[in-house]
Amino acid sequence: MSDQTPKRKLRSNFPRGSYLWAVRNAQWQAMGIPEEDCDKPKIAVVNSSSELAACYSHLDQVAKVVKEAIRAAGGVPFEIRTAAPSDFVTGAGARGAYMLAARDLVTNDIEVAVEGAQLDGMVCLTSCDKTVPGQLMAAARLNVPTILVPCGYQASGEYKGAHVDIEEVFIHSMHVVTANKPAEEVVEMSRCAIRSPGVCSGLGTANTMHVACEALGLALPGSAPVRALSDKMFQDARAAGARIVQMVWDDLKPRDILSEGAFANAVKAVLAIGGSLNAVKHLQAVATEAGSDIDVYAMFERFGPETPVVAGIRPIGERFIEEFEDAGGCRGVMKQLGALMDTTALTVSGATVADNLGTVQVRDEEVIRPASRPVAPRPAVVLLRGNLAPEAALSKPGIVERKVRRFSGPAICFSTSDEALAAMNDGRVRPGQVIVMRGAGACGGPAMGGGASRVVFGIDGKGLGDQVAMLTDGHLSGLVCKGLVVAEVAPEAALGGPLALVRDGDTITIDLDTRRVDVDLSDAELAQRRAQWQPPAPLFDRGWLQIYRRNVGPLSQGAVLVRETK
Repeated sequence: MSDQTPKRKLRSNFPRGSYLWAVRNAQWQAMGIPEEDCDKPKIAVVNSSSELAACYSHLDQVAKVVKEAIRAAGGVPFEIRTAAPSDFVTGAGARGAYMLAARDLVTNDIEVAVEGAQLDGMVCLTSCDKTVPGQLMAAARLNVPTILVPCGYQASGEYKGAHVDIEEVFIHSMHVVTANKPAEEVVEMSRCAIRSPGVCSGLGTANTMHVACEALGLALPGSAPVRALSDKMFQDARAAGARIVQMVWDDLKPRDILSEGAFANAVKAVLAIGGSLNAVKHLQAVATEAGSDIDVYAMFERFGPETPVVAGIRPIGERFIEEFEDAGGCRGVMKQLGALMDTTALTVSGATVADNLGTVQVRDEEVIRPASRPVAPRPAVVLLRGNLAPEAALSKPGIVERKVRRFSGPAICFSTSDEALAAMNDGRVRPGQVIVMRGAGACGGPAMGGGASRVVFGIDGKGLGDQVAMLTDGHLSGLVCKGLVVAEVAPEAALGGPLALVRDGDTITIDLDTRRVDVDLSDAELAQRRAQWQPPAPLFDRGWLQIYRRNVGPLSQGAVLVRETK
């Protein structure tokens, strides 16, 4: 609709002189906000700015541009803040439990400010891994007009004449733990790995979720991925600030956009780039918060075998994120997928996917290939089931043809990453074994803390990548693409899932082609062990992690905080 659209009543507008109008006007007068602004669309600019991590250090600059654009379009911006979790910084405490738990904290931070003040819309500045789904979940829950603005990836560096980024630092730091590399070399790498603000430069969880935002239709077309602090990023931010005001007048809300077709588009986009496994539970969480019965896990299971991998971006391939952006990014992927896309899906632009893709051309078809010429012969993301994962489990074999697609061997079980790494270092982990790391699920971790990724990189550091397999109910860093690893096994061990019943020496078989993960035990044997099983003592008996642990739902619902039912 045009800017001449007849104005509608806004939920933020209270009767002039009423209690709510008067006390709010008194507050705003003190802040220099004119009285006439009381009748304008009031827009939350959701900013997770923080000085703890480079991911967030530039967001105040973006917020300034968005607020200017909102004012110019006839709205009133109100900047609000949320938690700002960074895996590499806030992952230090509580065995990493604050990372995923902070996702739901972000959602609730937004609810308190936006619902409490009855604001009319939101522009969310998306950055690191957990803020993106946290903001998407808030958009779905609150259902007020919302645009997400991808705020860009960081510039990586160079070490000894070769590319280095945060992924290499992470990997090689675990090589130090397994005595495979001197610590000083990792120290030197850490000094030059990151050259600007922004999220990890690989196609980890953050960039995957930025792409998913656009594919869902909740970010402006052509906005993901993007270099942090680039002219393009600021152009997109201005466009979002201008667009949100009209969205408020048009009453175009997230649930108008989050159709089954929109979720299918996002799932296929993630599959087509071999994106982070974390996107599965995050997209499911968005569907759950929207009150939808959409089964995102079933979508990954159904669409995985039929969606070609059209881009091989680090860490699953050799192409850089800059090449991906320059070739066309998310729009380029959607264009190449063609008929696989639901082009009738509506987006925040007010237009359909078909309209947004109409004149798009992929600028480099070696970086983003046609669907008829994919970069991999098989799916880069695989959903498995079996008697160890009756609900689901996930693996990311990547795009390089694996030497081993079926692995069968005796289990060796651990409750923490430290135990597993110690066993590697003292030789108890041997070729042919299946490492089982459990108790790292949404409830048991809690919040999937426990460091499963550390174990994966430890395996790599010991040179065991093709000689052992790993099974865990924990999650993996979006940068992980090493060895034969099956993660997010559900139901989780802490809730009595079959993984809790495995003992050292039990034979486990992982088969990527049949998409199964099983233990060689009969139903009767599993039932007998379950009758003897005792749940582990819960971790953390105070504060936010206690609240999260007691209220988190299953992965099949996205591991969101459960709703009370009567």
